[in-house]
This record gives sequence, structure tokens and C-alpha cells, in this order.
Amino acid sequence: MTDDPLWPRASSLLVEPAAGSRLGLVGVPLSRSSISLSQAHLTPPAVRAALHRLDVDVPELADHGDLDVASLGGTDAVAVVREQLRALPSHDLLLLLGGDNLVTWPAVEALTPDVSRVGLLTLDAHHDVRGFHAGATNGTPVRGLMDAGLVHVTQIGIGDLTNSRAHRQWCAEHGVRVVPAASCRGRVGQVVREELDRLAGSCDLLYVDLDVDVVDRAFVPGCPGARPGGLLPHELLEAAVEAGRHPKVRGIDVVEVDAAADANEVTVQLAGMCLLSAAAGFATR
Repeated sequence: MTDDPLWPRASSLLVEPAAGSRLGLVGVPLSRSSISLSQAHLTPPAVRAALHRLDVDVPELADHGDLDVASLGGTDAVAVVREQLRALPSHDLLLLLGGDNLVTWPAVEALTPDVSRVGLLTLDAHHDVRGFHAGATNGTPVRGLMDAGLVHVTQIGIGDLTNSRAHRQWCAEHGVRVVPAASCRGRVGQVVREELDRLAGSCDLLYVDLDVDVVDRAFVPGCPGARPGGLLPHELLEAAVEAGRHPKVRGIDVVEVDAAADANEVTVQLAGMCLLSAAAGFATR
């Protein structure tokens, strides 16, 4: 079937980086740092392939390809990803496609040497404040950043039965603002918008982590960490739009999808739609 020339495939919007590109994309195929067995390093190319089957009209993305980090884990991954991201040209907004959630740590540090200036908002079923007994993993990015000086953190969609009591207490003691999934159903976009505005009042720039396992397990078979009772897919997409729209958001990651474990490509397509939704929000800036 011939493509409609007036309705481009999403993949056609991935273009070579050029000077002055306002919206960028980079794949960060980490998976060796995953606590659960995962082949999330396969996800960036799988999402790009899925974009070829989606018709959409959003701004072009300067595609930097994938960082060469699939073989790395732990603190090596944090250091190398941070330096490679710092070497990329500057964009008004950089979209990062994981790979696992460890990328949030070096991605925030790549924005500025002073992470206390950054506000972090996560859409995630988990707090990601584990200790480092197993090294740097996809369960430690928020803890790592807060140890490095991050102060302003909001977590939306946290599951009631998907975190330990000790981790909940750690977040309470360290001032992490938590909005459980049960408290934001039906108004996720509104909550994200309000929380970004609140963070922006205290921070110079913002970063948003879209962990796809915040969605109910029934809709995301490719997310090893997803559990029943999560958000609905359209709520995550609403969050992506709001993140892309906010003028202080400089980075957004989409993480924790294992393309090898996906069924009928539904999770990979949701990850792709998160990227496109963030780009659509960015177009309204």
C-alpha cells in the first residue's frame, strides 16, 4: 500500500541532527543494570521500527542514534552515559529512549553540574531509592541523584503494593513528594501539569522520567516491573504531552520496556507514542 503523502509516517520525522535543532532524540540501550532479567537494550531500535507503522503529524526529531552502552552496567554505565550525553549538541528538549531506568541518573547530571538546580518528576510504579548493595541499578537512580544533591522530586503513579515500607519511609524522610496511583486516577495530566509548575517555582530546569511500568500490567506485557493496578495507557500519554509542553522541561526519558518480552508489540508502540506525545506537547511551546 502506498503511503499517504499528506500524512507522514512517524519514522520520517526522525532526521539527521543539524545546527539549531530544537528537539532531539537519543537511544540509551542499557539493560545490564536491570534488577529483573531484561533485554531492554533491544528497545530503542524496536521503537524506531514501530514508528514506521504509525501515521502522525508532530515536529521533526534530530535523531542521534543509540549510544554505545549496551555492554555496560553499574557505575561504569552512569559515568559513560553522562559523558556521552554531555557531548551531544544542545537542544531545547532531549528525548531519551531506554533501555532501563538507570539512565535517569546520568541524564539529569548531564543537564548541569549542580543537580540541586533541577526538579525531577517521575511517572513510575517504584520509588527507585534502593541502596547500593548491588551497585548502581535501575532501582537506584533517584537515590543516586539525591545523594549527589538533588532536592526537588515528585513521584506520580507510585503503586500501593509495589514498594517496601523502608523505601516509602526513606522518601518521606528526604522530602520526596509522592502522589500514589490511587490518588491521581482520571486526572493524571492535571496532576503532572500542577506538579511541574510547582517544581518550576523552585528550580531552573526540569527533567521527567516516564517509566512505562507505571501502567497496569495488563496493558504493558513488555514491562518486567509492571503490576496490576497501575495507570492506564492514555494517562501516561497525557503525562508525556504535559512534560513536552512545559517550558522548563529539558529532558524526558521513556524507559523500562523489554522489546524481547513484548506481546504483539503493544508495549513498544506505547513507548513510541510517549515520544510522539512529548513531541506534540513540545510543539505548543
